[in-house]
Amino acid sequence: MRVGLSADHGGFELKQCIAEQLRGQGHEVVDFGAHALVLSDDYPDYVVPMARAVAAGQVDRGVAVCGSGVGACVAANKVPGVRAALVSDIFSAHQGVEDDNMNVLCLGGRVVGHALAWELVRTFLAASFSGAERHLRRLAKVAALEQATGNAVQAP
Repeated sequence: MRVGLSADHGGFELKQCIAEQLRGQGHEVVDFGAHALVLSDDYPDYVVPMARAVAAGQVDRGVAVCGSGVGACVAANKVPGVRAALVSDIFSAHQGVEDDNMNVLCLGGRVVGHALAWELVRTFLAASFSGAERHLRRLAKVAALEQATGNAVQAP
């Protein structure tokens, strides 16, 4: 799978570990930065390009990391077609994909440890959207909201 990664200084170390593990499992990693630890950097500078790549289909899924994961999630969800969620438990990592077609996983570099983060990423990438009618109906309503606000995207 082609996976986009992004992180600011708060998630830099965790992103580096995730990238190494993904490559070790045979995934193609597209690193949107940060490429160096800079304490004054800003998460939108890295998250938004990664989220745009997810929405455009240039990467299959994305993982965004900042200190808490909240800022990364807020920024990613501003990109039409992105369904990002801040996740810190295994159930949500797969349920978010299965029911809500989540395509960006957000993590808090200061919140989750490396072992849990890796399990969350593995679970997220292994999950598939169910395509169940009720989930398609709900996602169509979300897509209609994006269209009504001028951010049109087609529902899956």
